[in-house]
Amino acid sequence: MDFQVTGLDLDKRKPDRPQCFLDQEEAEEAEDRRLLEPQAWRTYVERRTVLREFLTSELSPQLLRRHHARVELLRRCSYHVEILPKHLALGDQNPPLLPHTVFQLVDPCKFQRMKKVGAAQARIQLLLLGDLLEQLDHGRAALDALLESPDPQPFLAGWALVEQRLAGLSAIMDSFLAMMVPGRLHMKHRLVSDIGATKVPHIRLLLSTKMPVMFDRKESVAHQDWASLRWLVTIQPAAREQFELRFKLLDPQTQQECLQRGVIPVAACSFDVHNLLPGRVYKFTVKRAESYTLVYEPWQDSLTLHTRPGPSEGLAPRLLGKPGHP
Repeated sequence: MDFQVTGLDLDKRKPDRPQCFLDQEEAEEAEDRRLLEPQAWRTYVERRTVLREFLTSELSPQLLRRHHARVELLRRCSYHVEILPKHLALGDQNPPLLPHTVFQLVDPCKFQRMKKVGAAQARIQLLLLGDLLEQLDHGRAALDALLESPDPQPFLAGWALVEQRLAGLSAIMDSFLAMMVPGRLHMKHRLVSDIGATKVPHIRLLLSTKMPVMFDRKESVAHQDWASLRWLVTIQPAAREQFELRFKLLDPQTQQECLQRGVIPVAACSFDVHNLLPGRVYKFTVKRAESYTLVYEPWQDSLTLHTRPGPSEGLAPRLLGKPGHP
């Protein structure tokens, strides 16, 4: 994930203040200038400018909000193991084995252990991202308070501490950006052994993300005894995906109503669930179907719909449905 960050001039966005406040600030600034030597005053103004530019370009509120949104998106992604050739020798005319071919040669037990490592790595990565982002938020608040403070001493005698804080926040931001992209999984043992005359290339395992599957809340609607569900993926994959749709009746009143639930495999991004009870509330969830490469899926989208009221008799609940129109 590569992101471009553009600095914003926050000073131009400040709202106009009443004249009395401006006169008071100008009076305080004139008093500070009178108390400081000319050279000290110039140093004070220059260092305040440095701090303001850092907060504007490197740690602006707009930038932090974008990072919060990206971390929230990563918390909703699913994490998968991806197999890639480690390197290709120069002049090698034999094409590398395709990933699905390598999977057939991988030791299943060792691969399951690597999937557990990948799940732990994904969880740790999300926790660290949240912690780093919290440090950036607190650092921004502390520097903003320093900038608003009338005390000139932090910009003069205490400037070395301010510079250390700026360098520390820059390092935290670098670590945060580097961690935004899932990394490599380190293997202690080879997952693939040489089998006969087959030349098996060295491989590397990467932890990759897939964008979350989310209901289209404008297009998903409930009717009297059926519901039309639509969902989407932010980035459409090259290959067609399989999904798993679940539904259940909330607050069933009888044993027969407890049967109003089901799991439906779907090979499209839409499905119509029929034979629902009128005037009742149903919960629907959707996710990708289980795959061999899936290691961690912390979030699934859910949707609650209320069917329209209708006659209460003559409706035998059945778990039937048919694919919806794309």
